[in-house]
Amino acid sequence: MSALSHYLQQQQFCLVLEQIVSKRTELPPISTLAGLPCVMAFADRVHADDDPSPITLAQSVSPEQAKLLHFSGKARDVKDLQQFVEQAKQQNLHDVLLLTGDKLKQHNFGHTDPRQRTRYLESVSALMWVKAHAPEMYCGVAFNPFKYTESEEQAQYLKFEKKQRAGADFVITQLGYDLNKILKFKQFVDASAQPCPVLACVMPLTYRRAKFMVKQQVAGIEISRHLLQHLKAELQENAAWAEQRVYARAALQIWIYRHWGLAGIHVSGCQNPEQQALLEQAMAQYQTWTLEQCLMEWNRLCKIVRGDEMQPDLSAAYPQRQASVLKYQVLQVTHDWLFDSTLAQKIGRFVFQRQFWQQGLAAKSILAVEHASKHAVVGCESCGQCRLAETLYICPETCPKGLANGPCGGTRLDRCEFADRECIHSQKYRLAKQVRQQDILRYELIPAVPVEIRQTSSWVNWFNPKVIDF
Repeated sequence: MSALSHYLQQQQFCLVLEQIVSKRTELPPISTLAGLPCVMAFADRVHADDDPSPITLAQSVSPEQAKLLHFSGKARDVKDLQQFVEQAKQQNLHDVLLLTGDKLKQHNFGHTDPRQRTRYLESVSALMWVKAHAPEMYCGVAFNPFKYTESEEQAQYLKFEKKQRAGADFVITQLGYDLNKILKFKQFVDASAQPCPVLACVMPLTYRRAKFMVKQQVAGIEISRHLLQHLKAELQENAAWAEQRVYARAALQIWIYRHWGLAGIHVSGCQNPEQQALLEQAMAQYQTWTLEQCLMEWNRLCKIVRGDEMQPDLSAAYPQRQASVLKYQVLQVTHDWLFDSTLAQKIGRFVFQRQFWQQGLAAKSILAVEHASKHAVVGCESCGQCRLAETLYICPETCPKGLANGPCGGTRLDRCEFADRECIHSQKYRLAKQVRQQDILRYELIPAVPVEIRQTSSWVNWFNPKVIDF
């Protein structure tokens, strides 16, 4: 049993201290902080897309140190995940946080050649693969509860239910400061059929950090105008005093979450010993306080009076575009008749199981016909493994990350992380609600598309599936 799984299964509240992988090769081990057991987490490609693997930095830390590896699916395929898992097991590392990943620093979604487009291995598909091929791994997933429109929030919750069904062992929330959202998610998990340990991400938030995240529109992190202005006012009044309050708020979050029954905390922004010492001092101050005392102090330090001060301005939400119910119904009937009906199955197997369609001019011709008939209608990019029936006929290839199982955590008020469009998963949720098909978004686990079958005909592959062995 790994150290993290031991802590969580024994309900031993723990701290996961995030380390940003860089060129550094030596880090001191951290066994405890404020009397709580610590796990070191090694982030994956946060500073740059070519950062070294988290395994590389983990190897430089004492073998006795409890460790959690992050794995980001950006610009990766199942084979990359397989290699990562094999390397981790060789180092006796079995705890991994599976993430879809943030926007690449240099993305090419708009590339004219879809074969050159950056792809993502989304967390649900990664989790499905690990549980099937390396069940000894202890797998966590991320969840972003800080969503403020119905379609954006419900799309997140539906995808999380997929992660539960795929076998998530624990979940870590993304960073945020609206505590009510954390409590709502914890209650949802506890009431679900497959509850799992919940950890919350906490970062001591300085004005400098908050300003950077707002200016750079860091994906998935919501800093309200009230909070930003409050941090600025504190800093202008007294820098040393402001720093104390920064760590006091982080400490209060930790103890409030513990009172609420969370399993632990994923601490970001506390990499060096000085930051850790400041956090430890603040935690000692509030360690014996009751939940009511902690909440009152949190409200005082954040100047929360109405209760909505941590929420964004909802007038900034992306204009909603309603998906066409008629289009969905027509495509559904078409799919049922041409691909799922008994007659279609017989004809399709008879025609497409012939070797004739597998290569040469015939393969190129059928691919060209399929692309021409589907691209203008749904945005098809010839992935070779059509998932339209599982995504309400909204093509996942129209998502910049190519996500089929649901949204990433980087959206903001229905706006895609890439900022130039509405999130297709918000549209998909609204359509699902209209046609009463939310269960498709809740239960349908969609595997990753192997690179090997991209730019081949999904029609041929539907009736003559290719078996890819990893």
